[in-house]
Amino acid sequence: MAMDDAKLDFRHGKSRVRVGRVWREPGGRQFIVEWNVSISLLSDCVSSYTDDDTSNVVATDTIKNTVYVKAKEAVLPFFVEDFSQFYSKHFTSFYSQVTAAIVHIVEKPWERISIDGQPHQHGFKLGSEKHTTEVTVKKSGYLQVYIWYSRVGSAEDNPSEFILNTGSCCECEPCSFSLEVTASWGYTYKALSTLPLEQWHFTEKYNNVKKALVDTFFGSPEGGYSPSVQSTRVPDVSSISLKMPNFHFIPVNLSSKENPEIVKFGGDVYFQQMNHTVRSKQP
Repeated sequence: MAMDDAKLDFRHGKSRVRVGRVWREPGGRQFIVEWNVSISLLSDCVSSYTDDDTSNVVATDTIKNTVYVKAKEAVLPFFVEDFSQFYSKHFTSFYSQVTAAIVHIVEKPWERISIDGQPHQHGFKLGSEKHTTEVTVKKSGYLQVYIWYSRVGSAEDNPSEFILNTGSCCECEPCSFSLEVTASWGYTYKALSTLPLEQWHFTEKYNNVKKALVDTFFGSPEGGYSPSVQSTRVPDVSSISLKMPNFHFIPVNLSSKENPEIVKFGGDVYFQQMNHTVRSKQP
């Protein structure tokens, strides 16, 4: 088949590029990030197929090394979404043949530790959250951001409204359960120039979505019934998907004991899978 009759979708890149970056403030306080970066470039490189000319193909080692260079150039701490669009923009603006860049980053959950109630200046521990992002930047300036958040083990002893509205999750007394939460949501911008200039723009958005998920699941600090996941309201996103398998714990039947509900075990009989996707209406 002649290349004139074909539509070429040429993409290449580098994956599993590990980068760690530490920012040190004059007072001794430090910030750290550790990322696993994957990059795909969409390019106009027909000549590499027709003329054995690969001069328009950006070398994959250049793609890898640019991750380190851009991380080093960051004077202030970068949130992962900000770094992704900053890094992608470099390729779409610097290389004329690159029509789009897709950056996928998995962030290792380093959390600052506290000693005697005081945040440590440069001590960190691994947390339980998993933060992933994928940013697409086109040469036109179009920007698409997708974020994944996952956390295991959100345990709660009171039944949610979902269980209450359907009567019960089983024929016994209300059971305890936990959720393995995986949420993904997205933002779309017609141009990079429309992004707010605030340094922590995506940090605030990320924390707002997490707060909406946690507040909905656990309810008020005083306890009681929490709303079902279907009632979760997440602000300012173009789409969101929730994957929440339930892990139930049912009481062990200890009829000879005074408090039979104290001892519980994980009952895989009541494993439930819930998936929800909501998208905003496009004009």
